[in-house]
Amino acid sequence: MSKPVDSAAANVARVESAAGTHEFPIRSGTIGPNVIEISKLYSETGYFTYDPGFTSTASCESKITYIDGDAGILLYRGYPIDQLAEQSNFLEIAYLLLTGELPSKTEFDEFEHAITHHTMVHEQLHRFFSGFRRDAHPMAIMCGVVGALSAFYHDSTDINDPRQRLVASRRLIAKMPTIAAMAFKYSIGQPFVYPDNDLDYTASFLKMCFAVPTATYRVNPILSRAMDRIFILHADHEQNASTSTVRLASSSGANPFACIAAGIACLWGPAHGGANEAALNMLVEIGSADRIPEYVRKAKDKNDPFRLMGFGHRVYKNYDPRAKVMQQTCHEVLDELGVKNEPLLEVAMELEKIALSDEYFIEKKLYPNIDFYSGITLKAMGFPTTMFTALFALARTVGWVAQWNEMIEDPSQRIGRPRQLYIGHTPRDYVPLAER
Repeated sequence: MSKPVDSAAANVARVESAAGTHEFPIRSGTIGPNVIEISKLYSETGYFTYDPGFTSTASCESKITYIDGDAGILLYRGYPIDQLAEQSNFLEIAYLLLTGELPSKTEFDEFEHAITHHTMVHEQLHRFFSGFRRDAHPMAIMCGVVGALSAFYHDSTDINDPRQRLVASRRLIAKMPTIAAMAFKYSIGQPFVYPDNDLDYTASFLKMCFAVPTATYRVNPILSRAMDRIFILHADHEQNASTSTVRLASSSGANPFACIAAGIACLWGPAHGGANEAALNMLVEIGSADRIPEYVRKAKDKNDPFRLMGFGHRVYKNYDPRAKVMQQTCHEVLDELGVKNEPLLEVAMELEKIALSDEYFIEKKLYPNIDFYSGITLKAMGFPTTMFTALFALARTVGWVAQWNEMIEDPSQRIGRPRQLYIGHTPRDYVPLAER
């Protein structure tokens, strides 16, 4: 089979095979590259495509998020991420991702009230936590507890009922901060703190994480705003591995809580949601600012397996647009907390300075990405590295839920079933054990 030939005049791509010439329609999105629709490729030609990682394959239509990695652009429903992070708040972004439009004052008040009054979890869920080892990773806890929500909220598991989907969507967004905070408290041996409906979404989460019964907790507005921005910047990122996992699980008709739990499990990987944890662990390995030149040399050496984590991005070939906002937020938090003599943060700031000025980094476009800055920020705020991915999952739940709803409402979607290029044995006969 020869390569496709684009025929712009006919708006089709022609493919030559042993069976003849075949034409497949070229489709255009509102922005971004055109795509060749190959859903009938196998039935018409007897061939299918080989695309490891599906990096050249669109598995769905979506109106939610757009990325142009070469230009460094990220849009939520058409709005640039920097504008949203600077001027909006996380719950407004949640409404935007779910519905497609920014809310009116009345719509936002109703949505905020609904989320706020769904933040408590069933009291019996508290027992789940005591079944985990005291040193269990928060992501292991979240995988289990979020999946278990379907055992408690039977009235919102029918994916064919729009009302139940709405209730499930809001429950997941509302309860994820509570579950994440409980996982954090359990990991450090402190009592759980209930949500505070007098506080906003992010402030209540921080209180659940850092308040203790023996003292009054006051939310620092600078830290609360920083946390809110982190949530906004991580809310969605197109068809990444975890979002694709949620969609794939959803394509089978699985309930929403199971689908989100699947997304959490995928996000846990160090190449995905665990990247900011890996970036901070790298800073720990470097140890002190005077060792940075040594590690920079290792990073430049093609024969050395060491890689600088938190630099560059698979999608963004220019500067990560989220990193620009996160850089500013990071420095605001460090200034507010007066962090000056923390060795880990000294290493990070010196490494940032080198990466932004060194010709090697500039030529390779290895700019500090969002994982680099978010890891430093969360560390300064008091979160251990084990919580980083859990916080990512909390924020990304909004995107997962929006993508889940979009998929269910798309009549063209069907159960996911990728093909394979089989390279195993050809047919052979079974040999009885005694004769082998």
